[in-house]
Amino acid sequence: MRDQVLWRKTGRIVAMLSERLNIDVELALDIFYNSHTYELMSNPDSGLQLQSDQYILADLLRELEV
Repeated sequence: MRDQVLWRKTGRIVAMLSERLNIDVELALDIFYNSHTYELMSNPDSGLQLQSDQYILADLLRELEV
């Protein structure tokens, strides 16, 4: 059950990233899966997966600025 919730959350974040950067979903998915933000979100001990989609997107966008 938890994996399904995380999968849906990932989908929403990728869709928002795609829209925000005006890129296709496949590229947004690649960017997300290769990010430190995704590593943290995949680790339940980080607590990131408990944050809102918007918070995680903002974190990812900050990471991409570097």
